[in-house]
Amino acid sequence: MPPPRLLDQVRRVLHLKHFSIRTEEAYTRWIKRFVIFHGKRHPAEMGPQEVRAFLSHLATEGEVAAATQNQAFAALLFLYRDVLGVDLGVIEDVVRARRPAKLPAVFTRGEVKAVLAQLKGTHWLAASLLYGSGLRLLECLRLRVKDLDFESGQIAVRDGKGQKDRVTMLPDRLRGPLEDQLQRVRVLHERDLAEGFGAVHLPHALARKRPGAPRSLAWQYVFPAPSRSVDPRSGQVRRHHLSESAIQKAVSEAVRKAGISRAGSCHTFRHSFATHLLEAGYDIRTVQELLGHKDVRTTMIYTHVLNRGGMGVRSPLDAR
Repeated sequence: MPPPRLLDQVRRVLHLKHFSIRTEEAYTRWIKRFVIFHGKRHPAEMGPQEVRAFLSHLATEGEVAAATQNQAFAALLFLYRDVLGVDLGVIEDVVRARRPAKLPAVFTRGEVKAVLAQLKGTHWLAASLLYGSGLRLLECLRLRVKDLDFESGQIAVRDGKGQKDRVTMLPDRLRGPLEDQLQRVRVLHERDLAEGFGAVHLPHALARKRPGAPRSLAWQYVFPAPSRSVDPRSGQVRRHHLSESAIQKAVSEAVRKAGISRAGSCHTFRHSFATHLLEAGYDIRTVQELLGHKDVRTTMIYTHVLNRGGMGVRSPLDAR
């Protein structure tokens, strides 16, 4: 048998290390661009010098953002370290993409109500969780039935950014709507089972350890997709979660209808969650844990949002 192609090797190692399919797509895309940039030479024939040239090209000619360049760097480090077994050492003298100092966009409380008022049904419920629980969009859509703890009033976020788990609040106002949503999930799941389907994707090796789990209600998505689809990795027909674009489009349209001229998106609800908690006097460490930030300095950016308008200092012109 001929040896597997490079990208097939990359996909296999990514899958073995439990990387998400989105990371797999991003990493293989960057590795392909790296190979093409250097005239389709095999990465095993190249090293730190070629990596440095590619990353610098992205910053100077490609004018990519700092986060994009970092993702490309991570993909190449993974390729050499985990697939080819090569230590690149320290890559020096890379032209770094500029990281603009941007403050996060935040809705006022009135704007949050105005945007949510323009949404209905599942779109309203998902957006309400983004603001009420501080979830990222994909974290919200990946919620399973078992992750909602109504008795304790909390939500378990599994395998979030950085493959970390955390617990956040379940808003009292959403208890009723969420219970209604779970009833709809139950009816849909029973119909899938009756039609010979009903199995859902399980993370890592859980499907082998718990053979009955994929077909249980507890593991079904809280926000299931309206139709079944083919799993790109296994080839099985399953019901995945609702697509990100469905919520993103609905929120963008709601922001427009609410008459908000500033940019706003699904992630703005998460920024607003953090800012409004800090405004209410909650400790920054508490907010850090709810958001799942590894470093409190990431959370501290919301204190800058609180200080906008002359750094929170009252003008002497307004003093009486």
